[in-house]
Amino acid sequence: MERGKKNWVFCDGYLPPKGDNPEFEGHEALMFTNLNDEKAKIELSFIFEDRDPEEGIFVELDGMRTTCVRLDKPMGEKNFTLGESVQYTVWVKSDVPICACFGRLDVRQTNMAYYSVEGYTF
Repeated sequence: MERGKKNWVFCDGYLPPKGDNPEFEGHEALMFTNLNDEKAKIELSFIFEDRDPEEGIFVELDGMRTTCVRLDKPMGEKNFTLGESVQYTVWVKSDVPICACFGRLDVRQTNMAYYSVEGYTF
């Protein structure tokens, strides 16, 4: 039985500004779970409206583990940062099948908005 997929695409990336309340940290994140015994080497590729893709951002995830990659923080060995209010898609490629989802916490209004979504996978 396959435990996940090797390719995931999340099309609605748009890192919201931080907001005015310092108690709540608005952010976007990718959550990964590796249900296999072997370590997963995961590559993130960011695709933009108006510039060339940013590729080669790597994350490793041990077997039978989960992790969260905050997209508002520097990522990978490149310390790549997205910047606020930039429209993007992220393509997640793994050498072993994994499970992935995307989440956003937008704190710009009193009622705050959080959602998580599954991506297109193949």
